[in-house]
Amino acid sequence: MLVEADPPPQSPLRAVIDAVAADPAADHSVTSLAARASLSTRQLTRLFQSELGMTPARYVELVRIDFARGALESGRSVSETAGMAGFGSIETLRRVFVNHLGISPKAYRERFRTAYA
Repeated sequence: MLVEADPPPQSPLRAVIDAVAADPAADHSVTSLAARASLSTRQLTRLFQSELGMTPARYVELVRIDFARGALESGRSVSETAGMAGFGSIETLRRVFVNHLGISPKAYRERFRTAYA
């Protein structure tokens, strides 16, 4: 897993983190995340930096990468994975994968797909 996030249950980040994990493909703009946490976008960004050491956008991207990795390992196609993970296009998924993992989604799928998939 690329990101470990476990803020206290009473933290305003808890609702945000749970929402992103539950549906990585949803609209997770800073504005929508701030509304979910009942914070301003500036407050949310500061809280992410202080508690997780990253921006909200970076956190969402890492959750989406983790989701995509699991989908590819289970045998999902690259195009299906791009949509399910919230990347919007195969090109975006590929760019993010190469940036973070140093490998294309197709190569990742071929290398790590589980035998039972």
